[in-house]
Amino acid sequence: MLIATDPTALPGLAGEPLGSTDWIEIDQARVDAFAEHTEDRQWIHVDPLRAATSPFGGPIAHGFLSLSLLSYFLGQLLEVRGSRMLVNYGLDRVRFPAPVPVGSRLRGVGGIASVTEVPGGHQLVLDITVEIEDAAKPACVAAFVVRVLS
Repeated sequence: MLIATDPTALPGLAGEPLGSTDWIEIDQARVDAFAEHTEDRQWIHVDPLRAATSPFGGPIAHGFLSLSLLSYFLGQLLEVRGSRMLVNYGLDRVRFPAPVPVGSRLRGVGGIASVTEVPGGHQLVLDITVEIEDAAKPACVAAFVVRVLS
């Protein structure tokens, strides 16, 4: 985790690594709950018997489930002391290079790509990779845009 002791220190942190988060398990209950909340109940996610006949050999997590974990990972990657809040501002780029088999564990790894001043604070672009434990390719790669409000 990178800790900025003050929002005024943010501009000097462009290019700095953030480290990695703890692993989080992606079990069938999490995938099912995500399906219910998003109304995306495609069989490849929620029907283990049918998914076993797919090219993946079993159910896989939604790509957007992996993406939704960025906010959770952010809390383990960056702390900005003295700021009012950090808010999600958007995404510049997102890719899903590999499927996430149910039962996998994911973690976030990232760095600060850029920092710019904006009214009321700073905008950070964080390059975040969602890694799958023991996999050659990541689940998700994203340029995550965060506003730090002073």
